Amino acid sequence: MAVELLLLLLLCGSTLSEVQPLHKPPPGTLDFGFVPVKTYDTNTYHEPGPIGILFRLVHAFLYLVQPNSFPQDLIKKLAQQTFGNVQDDYQKAIYYEIGFIVSAALGLLFVLLLPLVGLCFCMCRCCDNCGGEMHQRHKKNADCRRGCFATFLFVASLIISIGVLCAYAANQHLTSQVRGAKNLVHSNFKDLRIFLNDTPGQIDYLVSQYNTTKNKALSDLNNVGPLLGSRVQERFAKEVRPALDAALMMAGAIRETKEALENVSVSVEVLQEGTERLHANLTNVKIHLSNTLSDSACSAAQAASTCNIIRNSLNQLNINANFSGLPGVSTQLAKVNDVLKIDLSSLVQKGYAAFNDTPDLVLNQTRNILSDIKNLLDLIGSNITSFTKMLPVQKVLADLTIYLTQSEAYVQDYFPVVEQYDFYRWLGCLILCCMVILILVFYCLGLLCGTCGYDKHASPTTRGCISNTGGNFLMAGVGFSFLFSWVLMIIVVITFVTGGNVEKLVCEPYEDRTLFKVLDTPYLLNQHWRSYLSAIVLKNPDINLTFEKVYSDCKENKGIYTTLHLENLFNINEFLNISMYTEDVSLKIEHINVNLSNIVLLDEIGKRNLLDFSSSGIDGINFAAYLTEINKSVTKVDLLSFANDLEARADQLPKGALENALKGHANSIRMIHNQQVVPLEQAMSTLNQSIRLLQRTSSEFMIKVKNVISAVDAAQLLISNDASLVIIQETKKYMDMIIGYFEQYVEWVKESITMEVAACKPIANVIDTAVDIFLCSYVIDSVNTFWFGLGGCSIFLIPAIICAVKLSKYYRRMDTEDVYDDSVEQW
Repeated sequence: MAVELLLLLLLCGSTLSEVQPLHKPPPGTLDFGFVPVKTYDTNTYHEPGPIGILFRLVHAFLYLVQPNSFPQDLIKKLAQQTFGNVQDDYQKAIYYEIGFIVSAALGLLFVLLLPLVGLCFCMCRCCDNCGGEMHQRHKKNADCRRGCFATFLFVASLIISIGVLCAYAANQHLTSQVRGAKNLVHSNFKDLRIFLNDTPGQIDYLVSQYNTTKNKALSDLNNVGPLLGSRVQERFAKEVRPALDAALMMAGAIRETKEALENVSVSVEVLQEGTERLHANLTNVKIHLSNTLSDSACSAAQAASTCNIIRNSLNQLNINANFSGLPGVSTQLAKVNDVLKIDLSSLVQKGYAAFNDTPDLVLNQTRNILSDIKNLLDLIGSNITSFTKMLPVQKVLADLTIYLTQSEAYVQDYFPVVEQYDFYRWLGCLILCCMVILILVFYCLGLLCGTCGYDKHASPTTRGCISNTGGNFLMAGVGFSFLFSWVLMIIVVITFVTGGNVEKLVCEPYEDRTLFKVLDTPYLLNQHWRSYLSAIVLKNPDINLTFEKVYSDCKENKGIYTTLHLENLFNINEFLNISMYTEDVSLKIEHINVNLSNIVLLDEIGKRNLLDFSSSGIDGINFAAYLTEINKSVTKVDLLSFANDLEARADQLPKGALENALKGHANSIRMIHNQQVVPLEQAMSTLNQSIRLLQRTSSEFMIKVKNVISAVDAAQLLISNDASLVIIQETKKYMDMIIGYFEQYVEWVKESITMEVAACKPIANVIDTAVDIFLCSYVIDSVNTFWFGLGGCSIFLIPAIICAVKLSKYYRRMDTEDVYDDSVEQW
């Protein structure tokens, strides 16, 4: 059934072993969605309900009767028709069946003896023996005996009642389950129909998901620039980007150097002019102060000492730093300006742009090859579609559906016949139960009438009608017991031997799957076939296909392709060899050849520019001379402090023109400080920063320039020499990624075929329904419970007969009785 149906599945699954993974890192995960799977309705778990207690009780009894393990060896020999070749086989069979043999022998003995005993008992009573004489002797313990017999009979009747209820319940349970089996059968057919109808859709879904793989591959092929180009770019980026970054930083350093040189040149010029003007102003201040101190007022005793102190401090009013002797930087500045005439940053940016265009370069150079690969992928999809149409899936499904419909119609037609025969069976079992009930009715009426009508003061010959009727009912029950008991026991023996052996030889080994192990015995069902199932399904008896494995896989709802090992039936390479297509794709991708020789990171002009900068003479500047003057103060004395001190000295003088003149000179000194010294200090600060920057960087310029040029040359050499190898390596990874999508598709198809497509759960459900539920749970458990209850009734009829015969003597009216003298005994 599944051979042609799943041939298409082999299209994608059987070549997996031939397409080995070509790459270590896993490709991007593809989402193929979920194979459409419907839920099956059949529930193979059967819960018998309250009657399950009786079933377990019967199972325990059967274990006592037959505790031996399943006789695999004997069954195998019986199936191979070699049973009896060895005398020991019969001994093993008897040993295994000893419980059933002994029980059946006792039952047959019951069947033979009880009618014979009943016949003898009747003849004996006809001869007024065996209690047939209507005479009762008086005994002292008569009341105790009567009570004991009544109690024993009641207990026996109660047990028989329980037994007949068990038998009746089993009979009703079997009938109700047979009637309800119609829905179970319909559910199984429905699941089988779902199994057949959904399988083509599942196959179509597997085939359609090739488009997911193809679309992903096409998407990556369309993005070959960002994918392959970016990978190639990243391989070189570790060398290229740092080199270009260093070159770009060097271009910035050149500009900073120019600014620093300009600052030095301007600051020196400002300082030279400023110091000259300051020197002249300070000289004028000193002259005026000297003239003021020459005034006659300074000759006075009160002002002489103060004037002398001021006169002695006039030498401090002088400049301290001399910037006129500092060397100029115009030569270095001119060379740097010549270097900056070439825009190094622009040259570096061109290198960046050329390197960043690698993805576009790859895309432009691979257009023709990618077009061929896309055509190849379309061809694979077309072959899959055309092969799908070649398979006779619909015809096979149509034939199987017709067969399934006919089978269902056959079951539906004959199910009323089954119900009719089950009605006959139910009626027969009900008659058997009624036989027992009839006996129970007589016993119960006898106990009821006898107990209620008994008068202990009445003599045996004067007993009442009700008591006598009770005794007659008991004897009627005894008579019917002799008539029916052997019939009941025959039914019990037949059903016991049949139901018990089916339970032990079929149901229990089926439950623990021992039965499957027996069926899987090599050469068991056919002496020429090692594996019977594989010979039937796969036409090859040497393939290890076992009933147990097939049942277990179907029970787990695995796909029928894996369950039946259909990979041994077809070589799908005759129809579609996916490995061939993957090889074609690999060859196409391997032909990708990208030329990166057009990438120039930094041309010779840019390198020459860097070398010119390194030889600009910045390292020849006399930084020590600059730093010596910069570290000096502008004037020998702080003019503000001098002005404040001068004003304080003036306050010590008498009020007058001298004091005012000195204070005027102090204000002039303050004005000189604010207008000339402060700007000079700011210019010195700027000069200090610039000269120190030049000093700090000049020693590293030559080394940095050489390092930058070396890094750029190394990166350029890497691109020129290693580009082919890197492109081959990255193309291999790119190819592995593309091929990986197809490997994912094949893996997914195989997994789907194994677990989801054509899941054979309905097949296991049919077997479970037929054997576990219908045969074992419905029929055998009910039959075994029936004989268990009916057998108990039959056995307890024996003590009931004895007690009823003994008890009837105390209830029936006697014809004669013992007569005693009143003086001797009165009762």
